[in-house]
Amino acid sequence: MHKGFLHTHYLVVTLFLLLYVIKTVLLLSNKIDLLTTFTKKTKVFEMIVSALFLLTGGYLVTQLPFGSKYDYLFWIKIGMVIASIPIAIIGFRKQNKMLAALSLLLITASFGLAEVYHKKKGISANASGDIASNDGKGLYEAKCVLCHGGDGKLGMAGAKDLSATVMDVAGIKEIILQGKGSMPAAGVTDEQAQSIAEYVNASIKGH
Repeated sequence: MHKGFLHTHYLVVTLFLLLYVIKTVLLLSNKIDLLTTFTKKTKVFEMIVSALFLLTGGYLVTQLPFGSKYDYLFWIKIGMVIASIPIAIIGFRKQNKMLAALSLLLITASFGLAEVYHKKKGISANASGDIASNDGKGLYEAKCVLCHGGDGKLGMAGAKDLSATVMDVAGIKEIILQGKGSMPAAGVTDEQAQSIAEYVNASIKGH
């Protein structure tokens, strides 16, 4: 279910941004008649995309693990998105090029800020040096929960569903240490990797 929401969100975000790029380019190019025609023909489609944008985004927000010092970046991003909506409405209705361009800038910047936020959260999660090497749960929460989630099913950034893995402890440990595909090495010691793998095998796998 989560993966479906995640993939849908990425799709509608791309479509949402594409719509605003086209409309802004038409406005800035003084092609008002073409902009009017485009707006009328895509009105229903834009409403559907916008609704899916808010629906899927709202769901994904509830799945994020908050509690990091970088959470303020996320709320700035949300503020940018919310601010861009009325600015865009006014800008296109009044054919105000500055407001339309500002709205597009805010939307684009919010997406960029989202990437920075996730990267910073990843850096923050690397602070596992003060967690005992045998504390598999604590290490998992520090190193893995951002992408895999507490139940292993989050699937953020393409992360695999750990609850459905068929790997044994040794296989899980190897991926933790070496990384695989889009997942980088976790940056933990051999002992810590063993503890995480054992926790995943005992508490997440098969649940």
